Amino acid sequence: MAEALLSLAGVHTHIGRYHILQGVDMAVPEGRLTMLLGRNGAGKTTTLKTIIGLCKASQGTLRFAGEEIQARATPEISRLGIAYVPEDMGIFAGLTVKENMSLAARDGEIDDARLRWVFKLFPPMEKFWSLRAGFLSGGQKQMLAISRAVIEKRRLILIDEPTKGLAPAIIGALIEAFLELKRSGATILLVEQNFHMARSVGDGVFVMDDGRVVHAGAMAELAADEALQKRLLGLSLGAHQ
Repeated sequence: MAEALLSLAGVHTHIGRYHILQGVDMAVPEGRLTMLLGRNGAGKTTTLKTIIGLCKASQGTLRFAGEEIQARATPEISRLGIAYVPEDMGIFAGLTVKENMSLAARDGEIDDARLRWVFKLFPPMEKFWSLRAGFLSGGQKQMLAISRAVIEKRRLILIDEPTKGLAPAIIGALIEAFLELKRSGATILLVEQNFHMARSVGDGVFVMDDGRVVHAGAMAELAADEALQKRLLGLSLGAHQ
């Protein structure tokens, strides 16, 4: 077992009067791609936002690389080496691909070797380098969002539903990119609704329901057990080839 880089213990999060996370326990191992699955409204996005500090835990402990982070502000958490790709991607439509990437790089300076590596992950980023991001397709915008997250080497990357609304060919390209990120040793916590994607890239998996983690294990074991898939998720991975 790889050592946990991130751990959540008894984490509760309220948003207004709503009690969203209700005692989340989770350990994300270093150097692995961990899936976070669950039905809509299970608390997956709130979990990512609580980790990065956009939502504040009302109870419980979050540890990253041995340090408690639940009371820290988002910029401070980010500086520890955590990147976050939200569901809406958060790109700047009026800026070029280059300008979007430069904003994500340390001091605005992009390392040439790192950039060449990103271009291999996502060739459209090189092709549309000088194009305003608002003119990119949905899939290309998602590639840009992930490219920004990895243009500097991060200790942990949080990504929320990167395949949502994308064509199968683009999803295939994202799968290949995530497999390459895994080979590079990246630690990723990935929220996803596309179960073909989950099975293709996931090492471990947590399944959430009603604000709690109800299952933890190997992604391959969940992918092989249709009865467990149906019980936890209401459908089987086999239906999503």
